[in-house]
Amino acid sequence: MAEITLNVESGRPLGTRPSGRLRTGGKIPGVVYGHGMAPIPVAIGARELRAALTTEAGLNALLSLKIGDTTHLAIAKVLQRHPVRQTVTHVDFQVVRRDEIVAAEVRIALIGDSEAVHHAEGVIDQEMLSLQIKAKPGDVPVVIEVDISALEVGDSLRVSDIVLPEGVTTDVDPEAAVAIAHMPRALEPEPTAEVEGAEAAGGEPPAASDEG
Repeated sequence: MAEITLNVESGRPLGTRPSGRLRTGGKIPGVVYGHGMAPIPVAIGARELRAALTTEAGLNALLSLKIGDTTHLAIAKVLQRHPVRQTVTHVDFQVVRRDEIVAAEVRIALIGDSEAVHHAEGVIDQEMLSLQIKAKPGDVPVVIEVDISALEVGDSLRVSDIVLPEGVTTDVDPEAAVAIAHMPRALEPEPTAEVEGAEAAGGEPPAASDEG
């Protein structure tokens, strides 16, 4: 995965009001931390941050943060967003080493076309949209592709069926479903309606009384 260089400013003033002024000026407050270093309050241009985190790698982009004369290899660990506008209001950068194992959430993409499911007019539901993986920062894949072309109606693909790239592992339950091929909705059996009263138990309806 290619690194993206970002220039960040250190020594930003702390507090709600200074952070608000930064955002008004087109900058995002943040912090850089990790590997025993004291947290460094920073500010970064909103446009630059958005451009860095909207590549194919998304939030897993490997970042080279330039702070003055120092450069830190990092990932965007936590993004805080505005509850309505969903714009980024704060970012936590975690410093990483090239040889350490980090955790990441990677998007799952279904590829291929199942002729068997297509001819049966069935549907394939994607049950898992992303996978939690572990890998070195430079080995985190942009996307995990899962081939569904061999599926037939009634089949399912599970985590254990995913072929992960070299150096990538996952602790997710291997039996967890990733994709399931269903029969056509119109052919699915409908629930049997329950018969109320004595007929439901196999008895006869009560006879009318002659009394009175």
